[in-house]
Amino acid sequence: MNRLKQFARIVSQNNTRTCYILKCDIKKFFASVDQQTLLHILTNHIRLSYDNQSENTLDLLKEIIFSFKPNGLPLGNLTSQLLANVYLNEFDQFAKHKLKAKYYIRYADDFLFLSRDKNQLRELILKIQDFLQSELKLSLHPDKIFIKTIYSGVDFLGWVNFKDHRVLRTKTRQRMLKRVKKNSSLESLNSYLGLLSHGNSWKIARTIQRLF
Repeated sequence: MNRLKQFARIVSQNNTRTCYILKCDIKKFFASVDQQTLLHILTNHIRLSYDNQSENTLDLLKEIIFSFKPNGLPLGNLTSQLLANVYLNEFDQFAKHKLKAKYYIRYADDFLFLSRDKNQLRELILKIQDFLQSELKLSLHPDKIFIKTIYSGVDFLGWVNFKDHRVLRTKTRQRMLKRVKKNSSLESLNSYLGLLSHGNSWKIARTIQRLF
């Protein structure tokens, strides 16, 4: 989120120009990861190391990957987080080296492109879709493709981000309050307050403290 703020300031030339942001989301990402494609990517990277343990490593990865049926990765597993980044590194390389995107951010399967040229961002959408489908067997969520300005607020990682502040997404706030009412442990309180410290959210922090 801080990188988004930094890039928006650069693209907008310290808020003197309009900064457009293309935000996309991959449809059912973890369930859609193609296991054979993932294994092929891993094999290429691991064998480049010429390590004697390469085959053992690959055997272990095969066991992890193919333990989840029929396809995809189990949501929430620590290995899934790592393997997702390995998988989408292919898209990162495409974004930086083929699309030549200077201002690009990805966190898991949420990603953003920033530009002063709105038409340029529109033209990226089809190229992104083609690459994801042909190379990674993924597709963009059709209802989660947006081009907005930083001034109107960009929903990213549970926060609505503006040029100089960010506020918690309404659904995130409602879910948080509901969970606090069910589990008011000190650990939960500290966890939520830690999350809230990253934005303009003193009102909800006060509410959570009162509930606790």
